[in-house]
Amino acid sequence: QVHLVESGGGLVQAEGSLSLSCAASGPTLSSYGWFRQAPGKEREFVAAIDWSGGSTYYADSVKGRFIISRDSAKNAVYLQMSWLNPEDTAVYYCAGSRYSYSLAYARKYDYWGQGTQVTVSA
Repeated sequence: QVHLVESGGGLVQAEGSLSLSCAASGPTLSSYGWFRQAPGKEREFVAAIDWSGGSTYYADSVKGRFIISRDSAKNAVYLQMSWLNPEDTAVYYCAGSRYSYSLAYARKYDYWGQGTQVTVSA
C-alpha cells in the first residue's frame, strides 16, 4: 500500500522561498507529482518527476521558480519553491503514478497525500 505524506507548508512573504517534502512508503511508483488547489479553483498541475530517469516537468506558471527533485535513498520527493507570489497560495498535494507519461493530468495518479497549506502574503 502506497502512502504519501506532505510536509513543509506554511506562511511566507511574497518573493520568499519554501520547500515541500513528500515522504513515500510502500512500493516505489513510476512517477510523482505535485498539484495544488486554491479556494474556489480546480486542482492544477505544478510539477512531476520520473522516478527512474529523473526527467522533470513543470507547469508554465512555475517554470523557472520551482524545482522538483527526488531522493531515492529516502524515498522522498521535494518541491523547492522560490519567488513565491500570492497566486501560489493553495493546498499542495503530492501524488504518485504508475505511469511515466501525461503526468500533468490528475487522472494519471493513483495515490494522493493529504495536502499541505502554502500561504503567500503580499
